[in-house]
Amino acid sequence: MFFNGRVLIVVRLLVVLSLSFATLLPGAPAAVAAEPGWTGPLSTRGRYIVDADGQRFKLRSGNWHGASGTWNGSGDTADNANHHAGENSGRIPLGLDRAPLATIVAGFRELGLNSVRLPFSNEMLRDTRPVTDPAVAANPQLRGLTPLQVYDRVVAALTGAGLAVILNNHTNTTRWCCAVDGNERWNTSQSVQQWEDDWLFMARRYADNPRVVGADLYNEVRRTVLDDPNWGWGNAHDWFAASQRTGDRILAEANPNLLIIVEGINWTGIPVDGFAHERPTLRPVRTLSHTLVRSGKLVYSAHFYDYTGPNHSGATGTGETTDPRYRDLSAADLAAVVQRDALFVAGEPGNHFTAPVWISEFGVAADAAPGSPQRAWFENFVDILIRADADFAYWPVVGWAESGNEWGLLFFDPAGRRSGLIDGPDWRSAAWQRLVNTTTRQGYVDPVPSRSMLSPDHVDFIASTLMRAQPDWDRGARKAACPDGQRLIGLSHTGNRGLCTDMSGATVWSAYQVVTDERHVSRDWASGYTKLQCPASSVLIGYAVRGAAVSSALCATARPTAATDSGRTVWFDRGDNRPAGGPGGDFASGHYKGQCADNEYVAGIAYTGRFLSSKTPDALFCRRL
Repeated sequence: MFFNGRVLIVVRLLVVLSLSFATLLPGAPAAVAAEPGWTGPLSTRGRYIVDADGQRFKLRSGNWHGASGTWNGSGDTADNANHHAGENSGRIPLGLDRAPLATIVAGFRELGLNSVRLPFSNEMLRDTRPVTDPAVAANPQLRGLTPLQVYDRVVAALTGAGLAVILNNHTNTTRWCCAVDGNERWNTSQSVQQWEDDWLFMARRYADNPRVVGADLYNEVRRTVLDDPNWGWGNAHDWFAASQRTGDRILAEANPNLLIIVEGINWTGIPVDGFAHERPTLRPVRTLSHTLVRSGKLVYSAHFYDYTGPNHSGATGTGETTDPRYRDLSAADLAAVVQRDALFVAGEPGNHFTAPVWISEFGVAADAAPGSPQRAWFENFVDILIRADADFAYWPVVGWAESGNEWGLLFFDPAGRRSGLIDGPDWRSAAWQRLVNTTTRQGYVDPVPSRSMLSPDHVDFIASTLMRAQPDWDRGARKAACPDGQRLIGLSHTGNRGLCTDMSGATVWSAYQVVTDERHVSRDWASGYTKLQCPASSVLIGYAVRGAAVSSALCATARPTAATDSGRTVWFDRGDNRPAGGPGGDFASGHYKGQCADNEYVAGIAYTGRFLSSKTPDALFCRRL
């Protein structure tokens, strides 16, 4: 979300330091859908989100904040002055003190929204204090409820009105985001186990409501005072690993129907000229992407505001760097940066990283001056979203009329009177109407074949539900297995990466075999090399490694039966050997890669233990399907 004054505090802290060195409550009520315009649950096909009937469901969302906290972190929580912009949400979605729940939800529909990103904090799940009567003055039916119980009622009202709800873990503690505040990472103020357990709790809580469609795993992952988050290092700060594991657990253990939404890294480094700093967003996805245990459930997300920038935290004054903000960029440069940092994920089909991208936060103040850079940025950014046909979520939807915070789309005064974008003059109206009413792609979306990355870099990477149910098939080794329905099609010479696909048809199997020797080798297709070959009518669906060395091959009896033609050898020990154009993308950046054609399957792996060799994959045995 937007920083405003909090960034100055964050940067000052960073500058100084850098220079000096659930309580389980009853199940939530399920909503009865009032509008039959779409059918849950949602899933993905290539770059598009679709409903249960395969119809495009473009997320036209708004952020309804408050339940994750508005308190700034100091002073009496009952004093409005100690809350962001003086807006005290009372630990529940903002505005329930001023307008009936049904009235607020009806306003979302008037805005043209079909979905709501609904933030919560982990602390909220265990907060047993009833909300205060003033916090729900316009909704007396909510008196005496805990914040989570109010959240339940809000979810039911939204979904009952036909809106999709995306659960968003915004903060650990119930306070305003996003500074050096104990909420920088999913595990800053709590254990990883607590975070995972909370997600399983929330996913199960709404599992009977098909219009609760998504789990937005964590908001704006960023630097703490001393440490950066990372993407793939395998340590306690590895956001890729944490989101991969928790997404898999949600789908496998709690609710297989949810979209798993992974936001890119929001900030790394110290925002001071001369120190390394940047906003990586989704750039790391190009070389390391998620492969969830259920295909068609992954969505990536990113945030953009005018006052931040590719290398600008948004600070003003002390700690402000000389880097340009997004509003300082020309329309062409802004479009190029947004494409490079986020929209490429949806804009480049057929790659291991291809997925829908949800711009889950963007916004601008209604009181931005005519001719200001803020107005120009908003118009340009809306144009980018329209051209890309991108899913989006505006921040925020609800605000207080008298607070002076003009970012909302709907404002309510203490008497419950509404104002805002649809109630009077608002310079944002024309751009907003273009945005919500323009959809390039509508209707039925055909299923799209996939290419998926395997990355057993630090731990097992078993994307197959079938293999997850089997005993450990190579104890002590790091194991990788393709998602159900896919087969292995590529490997890297070093780095342990693999590429799977269901191009030319899904691979259906009912039996598997672990191969550790040459008993199935019918001819010498890699003379002088050790060959792990699948038996006849089997395809390679996984592998295991010990350190860098190949340990075993995982083969599955395929249906329809795999062909057993003479095959061909693809060597990649001295350079890449892939089909023209490198279909699937760079699944092992900086390493040699071998890859069969889309109408082939991997039937074997060859390696050598000769001097200066490490038993890493050197060749693939490719056969036609």
